[in-house]
Amino acid sequence: MAAARATSPLRLVDLPQVRVSALDALLDEETGQWQAMLGWDFRPSAAMVRRLVGLRTLAGAALMAGETAFGYAYVVADDRKGLIGGLFVSAEYRAPAHEFLLLESALNELFGRWAVTRVESQLMMLSSPPGAELPYADRLKVHPRQYMVIAGRLIPHLAPGPAARKALIENWTPGRVDEAASVIAAAYRGHVDSEVNDQYCSVGGSHRFLTNLMNYPGCGAFFAPASFVAVDAWTGRACGVCLASLLSTGVGHITQICVTPALKGKGLGYELMRRSLLALAEAGCRRVSLTVTTSNTRAVRLYERIGFEPAHSFSALVWDLHGAWNGGLPGARPRA
Repeated sequence: MAAARATSPLRLVDLPQVRVSALDALLDEETGQWQAMLGWDFRPSAAMVRRLVGLRTLAGAALMAGETAFGYAYVVADDRKGLIGGLFVSAEYRAPAHEFLLLESALNELFGRWAVTRVESQLMMLSSPPGAELPYADRLKVHPRQYMVIAGRLIPHLAPGPAARKALIENWTPGRVDEAASVIAAAYRGHVDSEVNDQYCSVGGSHRFLTNLMNYPGCGAFFAPASFVAVDAWTGRACGVCLASLLSTGVGHITQICVTPALKGKGLGYELMRRSLLALAEAGCRRVSLTVTTSNTRAVRLYERIGFEPAHSFSALVWDLHGAWNGGLPGARPRA
């Protein structure tokens, strides 16, 4: 690698032009870092990247030295919204300048080729320092987030809350998807997390969020035995959900926890969370994680009371043109 670095200048290459073998070492390194930092089995996501690169259908760019990739970013566009699904630079070349080069390339592709007006991303492996000026800074909102973890040994000691005797809590079934989507849309109306993920702003968007959660590996493998629905005793309709996944052997993750606005602050969220944590512990999880937006102080305090501790900080990044896009690329610079 040292020879390649010395003799081959770095260059950006579109992902559809990159051979899968050029990414192998980089994806293996990324897989190891996800496991070491977060206990997260990244292999299913890496396999998806390899498959789509092999099919030449994954948009994005790789940072190449010679015939080897030392960084990559990929993007997905859906109508007028884009996602930066992943960005990683090998330790040998990891520096803000290289991360920003890939980030800017991804944004240029989304705002230019795909003509999106909004881009969302949560890049947990981005190592650039907080406060650094990112590409398209004039259209960017940064939402600091925390990755929090609770040790499995603490979970059996969680006491039932007041909602334990009042709430009807059922195991998750796919037939609850439509109701759960309505709960999510209601729970996040006007909430900071609806700024982070605009799927929360509508029932249809929440339905797509749930479908992706259950079918794709972005948040681990969906784990129905530790997922629950709170049901209104009078109407039989869902009024709260807590969904879980498995990130790797022995590591669980809470992917979604919310209740309808009328029931917030009544202990239902705690009880849903407790049921999911107990089920994950019974399934052999030695620890369980979740992510939370730092400004959501009410949720942060609840998780701290339960026993979660911060383990990693990252940011949700949202670039929004607010309908002002006219074919130009504000803040963009030509590709190096």
